[in-house]
Amino acid sequence: MRSTGEQADYLVIGAGIAGASVAAELASTGRVILLERESQPGYHTTGRSAALFSQVYGPKQIRALSRASSRLYYNPPPGFTDHQLLRRRPVAMVGRSDQADAVHAEFELVRGRGDLALISGAELREIMPLLREGYVACAMMENDAADIEVHALHQGYLQQLKERGGHLRTTSEVQGLLYASGRWTVETNSGVFCGQTVVNAAGAWADEIAALAGTSSVGLVPKRRTAMIVDAPNGNADDRWPMVVDIDEQFYLKPDAGRLLLSPADETPSPPCDAQPEEIDIAICIDRIQQAFDLEVRHIGNRWAGLRSFVADGVPVVGYAGDAPGFFWLAGQGGYGIQTAPAMARTAAALIRNDPVPDDIVEEGVDVAALSPLRPALTAEVN
Repeated sequence: MRSTGEQADYLVIGAGIAGASVAAELASTGRVILLERESQPGYHTTGRSAALFSQVYGPKQIRALSRASSRLYYNPPPGFTDHQLLRRRPVAMVGRSDQADAVHAEFELVRGRGDLALISGAELREIMPLLREGYVACAMMENDAADIEVHALHQGYLQQLKERGGHLRTTSEVQGLLYASGRWTVETNSGVFCGQTVVNAAGAWADEIAALAGTSSVGLVPKRRTAMIVDAPNGNADDRWPMVVDIDEQFYLKPDAGRLLLSPADETPSPPCDAQPEEIDIAICIDRIQQAFDLEVRHIGNRWAGLRSFVADGVPVVGYAGDAPGFFWLAGQGGYGIQTAPAMARTAAALIRNDPVPDDIVEEGVDVAALSPLRPALTAEVN
């Protein structure tokens, strides 16, 4: 491997939302090169997300990171974007009569956070008339949830990176990594890059990057998630309708530009790839949706799939590897990477620089030990 090339303090691998956001944060204090294998950033998971912002959705650390991210979403820094990053979209976590206990348990777990209410199925049908009468017994309504303008968020970070002197290198697939004399050399199909720290934000490919670096796997499992767009009854979905999510995450539905976005909320293990929807998942989705909603799916306007990557305990992996100096993990976001990106990036940047994590993030309950690649629950599973 060649030992000379373009120099930086930080080499960030992967220009999805995780890599773009941490690269922008790091660029305020050092030279950053952001490497992306595709011809455009955000081609894979970031560009295929349903983009929900919820402060009560997901595991404990995800909820804490989401709360800590709300500051940027509601008050982005000057010049970050000309667009509003959030648009109100209530979310109903629904349950049939046999799922009612799960709805109540979830409500008790997160009550006191945000604008939440328990309502009956009949009350929910008044604001989401597509639901079949009698299907939903009860629902947990999160009234202050929102859709995220993903493109504006992603471009905001990429622009911030550029303004701070950082560089994006697309069509730069990593082919080898070597650590020697206190620096990493990263060889790509477009050239060689050298830096003191490598940040592994490669999404579904993160374990493959670790293997190239000679460091231990974290047991990352990419899982396929399918989605599609269909017409609404009478040709127009009311934008005031909430997103509806099955409490056991067997499906979700939400309005999308006058049409309906549907998903079976599948989590099918997959190798890292350019994920494509499979007919069986499309059929499962339509069946589940038509059981819950008075909706006949006759035509699918668009369909796609993306990969959401998980480790054993479902908590993101953020921290330095124990067996490779200067190799930093930022992976395993499990489908929550966009809504947690602002706080995740600030947390990661602080840890990379060996600085204290900002107080406002710690105060929300973010625990760096719970995120560490060296945490017992993760190392025990991998080993």
